[in-house]
Amino acid sequence: MRKILKTAAALAFTLGAVTVVNATPAQAAGSIQGCPSGAVCIYPGAGWNGGNPSHRFYSYGPHNLSNVYGQHRIFNNQTGGATMRTCTGYDGVGCEGYLHAGVHFDRDLTPINSITLQP
Repeated sequence: MRKILKTAAALAFTLGAVTVVNATPAQAAGSIQGCPSGAVCIYPGAGWNGGNPSHRFYSYGPHNLSNVYGQHRIFNNQTGGATMRTCTGYDGVGCEGYLHAGVHFDRDLTPINSITLQP
């Protein structure tokens, strides 16, 4: 299994279509704001929604999104340095940037149709 994250990583998103607002490192160990350790969570709106994410993803690979529009908070609470990407196409096509473990950001997900999780 994956090792516990030793340090929170910095956000390294590519420029272009990506707009990052309030990218913040967090401690990626244990459940944080309702997001279990090892998961990537999406929250409705640009906030923590009282610690109630609307989506939780655990497995590596692409995950398609349906009916997810407007501002959302994405938090990468994976361990072992795993990253997450947003993608404009389904099945992980047209991906942009990387969200490192222990980091969250707020983003308009209207043009996003999938996310990918990778080690």
